[in-house]
Amino acid sequence: MTTTQAKPRPTRRKRLPMRYLLPLLLLVALVAMLMLRGYVHSEISADHRVRDPAPTDRVPESIIDGGPVIDARTPGKPVSLQIPDHRIVLTFDDGPDPTWTPKVLDELKKHHAHAVFFVTGTNASRYPDLIKRMVAEGHEVGLHTFNHPDLSYQSKARIDRELSENQLALAGAAGVHSSLFRPPYSSFADAMDNDTWPVVQYVGSKGYVVALDSTDSEDWQRPGVKKIIHNATPEDDKGAIVLMHDFGGDRSQTVAALDQFLPDMQESGYTFVNLTTALGAPSALTPVSGMDLWKGQAFVGAVQVAEHTTDFLVVGLAVIGVLVFTRFGLMLVLSFAHARKVRRKDFSWGPPVTEPVSVLVPAYNERECIANTVRSLMASDHPIEVIVIDDGSSDGTADIVEALGLPNVRVVRQENAGKPAALNNGIAHARYELVVMMDGDTVFEPGTVRELVQPFGSSRVGAVAGNAKVGNRNSLIGAWQHIEYVMGFNLDRRMYDLMGIMPTIPGAVGAFRRQALERVGGMSEDTLAEDTDITMAIHRDGWRVVYAENARAWTEAPESVQQLWSQRYRWSYGTMQAIWKHRGAIKDRGASGRFGRVGLPLVALFMVVAPLLAPLIDIFLLYGIVFGKSQQTVLAWLGVLLIQAVCAAYAFRLDKERLTHLLSLPLQQVLYRQLMYVVLLQSWITAVTGGRLRWQKLRRTGVVEAPGNPAERKAAG
Repeated sequence: MTTTQAKPRPTRRKRLPMRYLLPLLLLVALVAMLMLRGYVHSEISADHRVRDPAPTDRVPESIIDGGPVIDARTPGKPVSLQIPDHRIVLTFDDGPDPTWTPKVLDELKKHHAHAVFFVTGTNASRYPDLIKRMVAEGHEVGLHTFNHPDLSYQSKARIDRELSENQLALAGAAGVHSSLFRPPYSSFADAMDNDTWPVVQYVGSKGYVVALDSTDSEDWQRPGVKKIIHNATPEDDKGAIVLMHDFGGDRSQTVAALDQFLPDMQESGYTFVNLTTALGAPSALTPVSGMDLWKGQAFVGAVQVAEHTTDFLVVGLAVIGVLVFTRFGLMLVLSFAHARKVRRKDFSWGPPVTEPVSVLVPAYNERECIANTVRSLMASDHPIEVIVIDDGSSDGTADIVEALGLPNVRVVRQENAGKPAALNNGIAHARYELVVMMDGDTVFEPGTVRELVQPFGSSRVGAVAGNAKVGNRNSLIGAWQHIEYVMGFNLDRRMYDLMGIMPTIPGAVGAFRRQALERVGGMSEDTLAEDTDITMAIHRDGWRVVYAENARAWTEAPESVQQLWSQRYRWSYGTMQAIWKHRGAIKDRGASGRFGRVGLPLVALFMVVAPLLAPLIDIFLLYGIVFGKSQQTVLAWLGVLLIQAVCAAYAFRLDKERLTHLLSLPLQQVLYRQLMYVVLLQSWITAVTGGRLRWQKLRRTGVVEAPGNPAERKAAG
């Protein structure tokens, strides 16, 4: 009997999760659009060098002494062509321009004249409607390269690209190709030399007729209307190709000159015609169809999207600039006012609060941390009872607590139902009116509970936010979160406290009146940010929510990018859910309406919109370095960083923290902040697509010990 050995299953390749892929694709698309914009604005591949004259011994005399039109399509047999007498071929270079080209076209239409527009691909792709109008009104369009470089410096490959991309823009804009070409920086035929002649030959071999000029209006110098007309007028009734410009600055003199030049020359017997009409040749424009047309339309369409996107980004950058400076200004002013208020010797919330407090510790698989957490509570200098709600842990969390045998510590076990359900269960078992909530990975200082409940001396206070601090700050990612906690959270809380719109009681350290909790229905499972949800609900019920700066709690922050991503994704998405849930407050009256019309907009602006738009600062930094004025761009970015550093230093001073961790602030702005951007973008995508996000358990190490431990105090810095 033989046995068949099972074939091993093929190993599946890990795919990038969709939640990472979508933000990455959006970022790639944004970068691509900025690159395209830089290209069509001649910020990439542009070459504006102008060479010195070269010898002319390799240029045929028939070309130097000939007319302004050169047909070198037949190898070795270049032909020079003149414009017949009483014919003027008006040519306009470098456009189209959204301001001046329509005015030039209006003058031509007014006087029944035709012209040739030698357009660049950059401008043709940006203003396709003007190309379409030129063709529709009977004018000819010629190529003037895509980026306007001096082709004498370029390789044949670059020349091919300039021509093909110029044709691509014409196809996308008006559905045509052109056989007319004018080299940038060209002049009369007698200026042809050994550098420019090979270009004309090569372009001719590609099927193009080169049109130079024979009369230069010099309108680009803006010498005045009379001078432009004088320069543009041919001598002795001869025919001419007249050079003018519809792009490159103020062309009002050119437009004014046309209004006189066209009728005056027509009265003198001249006609204004297309180049091929003057030469008696077929039209230079041929219709495009099939793949060439589709590629041209796709390219022009992409340019239009890039143009509008970057316009939107510029507006977004202005918005984020206003928001950032407004937020920084409010934080500095109001946090200073808050600190001055609560640190006065005569400041008091009311009578001292000495009544016992119930401390709730929801825990799910917290075996690494729970012992430190409970022991830190036993050192409290305020009378408390501790209720550990074990939410179906599978690692023996509840057994560890019970084995400690500590007084006034109870364990409540329940089937796994999530943090809100665990907290509600804890509230039901609590004996006292004041309820403190904390996380299972957090440790309190001896005075934390006492400081946290003192604001309840005011009967108007319904909830109090404590001062959450990062305990594991020795790693780089921990130091970055430490900066974020001190500056982004606690400085914000001072501001929000003074404004009366505190948006979130941190889950790591917060206190509530049982009455306030019961009036709003307890902790809700409607959102993933139950702490933000309950805080907003308490605001809407008319209670004050305040910040207790000395109620310090030390929490274990995520130590890996994956865990940090999961935590912040839940936070940001949950905040969006809470804002949406309480949107009706905008229309309410009383306390709910005040919070809805002041608190919700500010929270949405500062916590959702501003972080989403903030990447524009870094995107335009890179864009400016690559395509713009690098020095000015870097100085502007450093200016923003300096403002952030000032705010951070002030926040650290208020929290009595050492400033050494701020040395990593520049790197935080470059790396850590980008991660937060993508997390928020992912949250937006989840919200827009209607996706759902479950609770995610973070891996804990238990490195944060009770603050009474000298080694831990030293490590905390």
